[in-house]
Amino acid sequence: MKKLFFALMLATASFISKPVSAQVSINISIGAQPVWGPVGYDYVEYYYLPDIEVYYYVPRHQYVYLSNGRWIFAVSLPYRYRSYNLYSGYKVVINEPRPYLHFTTHKVTYAKYKGNNGRQVIIKNSNDPKYYVVKGHPKYNGGGNKTVVTKSKSNASGNSNGKGNGGGKGNGGGKGKGKN
Repeated sequence: MKKLFFALMLATASFISKPVSAQVSINISIGAQPVWGPVGYDYVEYYYLPDIEVYYYVPRHQYVYLSNGRWIFAVSLPYRYRSYNLYSGYKVVINEPRPYLHFTTHKVTYAKYKGNNGRQVIIKNSNDPKYYVVKGHPKYNGGGNKTVVTKSKSNASGNSNGKGNGGGKGNGGGKGKGKN
């Protein structure tokens, strides 16, 4: 009786269990960053520009600034900042959603970076090949954003009836069956 119960439980578990797999997604936004952005960051959501107390939202290429008590999103800086040099001004990377909601804290915390003109290496002046994907870089190579998805763990097993990996030497070109 115990053997029958155990076999029944095992059969039931095998029918209702699902293969478990985990994926790791790494978003690299180097190509989305402006050439005036600082080097050293693979992913950037916002820059805070302490000299003019403005944010720059990298994914949408928009400036976020306070005007008459409201946060404005615009593709260009307001007229009052027409002489501001984005290439020499200091940029603070902030990777959090809607950082402008913490403006009062950022204004105090990053005030020490005001007037640090030219003390930050920017993407345009970098010789690191990873920045050659940034449009406007002197060595721009036409690349762009990258998202890398890797499978880290899988408890699934089964047969695959897919084709082989190409017809080049050493890689084979036939059909294969194997376990995942």
